Amino acid sequence: MKVVAVTACPTGVAHTYMAQEAIEKECRKRGYEVKVETQGSMGIENELEQEEVDAADVVILAVAISIEGEDRFEEKMDAGKVIQIDPGEVIKHPADLLDKAEKL
Repeated sequence: MKVVAVTACPTGVAHTYMAQEAIEKECRKRGYEVKVETQGSMGIENELEQEEVDAADVVILAVAISIEGEDRFEEKMDAGKVIQIDPGEVIKHPADLLDKAEKL
């Protein structure tokens, strides 16, 4: 399964990167292909290309603020392939998140 994600929190520090790590770790454990874009205090890092979004089976938006480039995910939203979740929940329950993603 191919997973792409964006993580962002209000301060753009701890939760942004902790959520990124939680998603990447759980995906690796399951053998999934994963790429996580962070929109934190350092700006946008590891930016997702439109081709990567289009090729993904699921998009995870672990965000607590509005993000730049949200329009990139419109087709996946229309197809019901986007999960929006608070970064804190991702950090606490990454396995539950990926279980939900598998069911999409």
